[in-house]
Amino acid sequence: MQARVKICGLSTPAVLEAAIANGADFAGFVIFPKSPRHVDVAGAKALAAIARGRTQSVVLLVDPDDALFDEVQTQVAPDFIQLHGRETPERVAHLRARGTTPIIKALPVTTRDDVARADVYRHEGHADLILFDAAPSAASSEALPGGNGLRFDWTILSGMAEQFDFALAGGLDAENVAEAIRQTGAAIVDVSSGVESSPGVKDPDLIARFLDAAKSTIVRNG
Repeated sequence: MQARVKICGLSTPAVLEAAIANGADFAGFVIFPKSPRHVDVAGAKALAAIARGRTQSVVLLVDPDDALFDEVQTQVAPDFIQLHGRETPERVAHLRARGTTPIIKALPVTTRDDVARADVYRHEGHADLILFDAAPSAASSEALPGGNGLRFDWTILSGMAEQFDFALAGGLDAENVAEAIRQTGAAIVDVSSGVESSPGVKDPDLIARFLDAAKSTIVRNG
């Protein structure tokens, strides 16, 4: 089985078209002003309209209040909303109940204990998909919650693919994504900085290379 691919942090029609043309399964749009990949709600709505019927759209939010969450659901109407902040399982459950949009919950991980938290978010938080990402550097108070190009020890995900499908992010690029898929069995791989020429600037050639490498790799069976 092929891993599906999410290209996150798309911010212009041109790079969105490049991702779609090369077979991206998910197109991610970031609404988070501190990110170099930020688009506002109107921008995400326009991009989602381009993606609709061609690939699935994902809007990434960081600790959104109810008003922003509702606005994204009604105005952008994405296929998924990705929560990439410090949302508790209770908060995820609350937001999930506000509408019908499936929820991706990103979990920053460093150890196997971090990975184990997925069960709480899946069952008590009612998250539809878990995304394991590298934890931001504790040394920097300015570190973004994701898109930092950091990689974690993939061995902490050993055996997880036999329990449930998950997405994998964190320091992925065209050179290492095949090994990441083989080692973890991730059903979805998610890239942002690994297909950029500079922070927030997507490179269509890097997008094409990443998608080719990922889709040429077979996910191991459990």
